[in-house]
Amino acid sequence: MPIYEYKCKKCKHVQEVLQGYDEPPPKCDRCDSNQLSRLISRTSFALKGNGWYKDHYGLQKPKTESKDAG
Repeated sequence: MPIYEYKCKKCKHVQEVLQGYDEPPPKCDRCDSNQLSRLISRTSFALKGNGWYKDHYGLQKPKTESKDAG
């Protein structure tokens, strides 16, 4: 289940909630209001290394001719 950040429109409190996709929106921890808006947060996802295009990851490798053993 993902963790979502919500900000209360009434008291401006920000809270994190471990919530499933089909669950109803939570109430504020401080003022018990149901006027919460979901925040867009930064993720920890990062591509590392030389990159997919620089090292030709997606390209097909050329077929090599095999020599007959006989």
